[in-house]
Amino acid sequence: MSNNAAVVEIAQTAGKFTSSIVLHSENKYIDVKSILGLFTTLVDTHSYELHVHGPDADAAKIAMAGVFAKHGLKITIAQD
Repeated sequence: MSNNAAVVEIAQTAGKFTSSIVLHSENKYIDVKSILGLFTTLVDTHSYELHVHGPDADAAKIAMAGVFAKHGLKITIAQD
């Protein structure tokens, strides 16, 4: 996987939404709109939990699930 392409596309996709989109990995929480945060966290061997809150959360969850899957990254979307 080209990590750069995944990071940029994930951050750009997240940036289209007003909802808060946070990635939980091990003991870290990363704002998915932060390219720097993603670069230091995203490893394709890990599985991640995505927390989405806000007015367009449903659409954001669908879009984010698609972009993570496209790049072969395992995520679960927190239902809260």
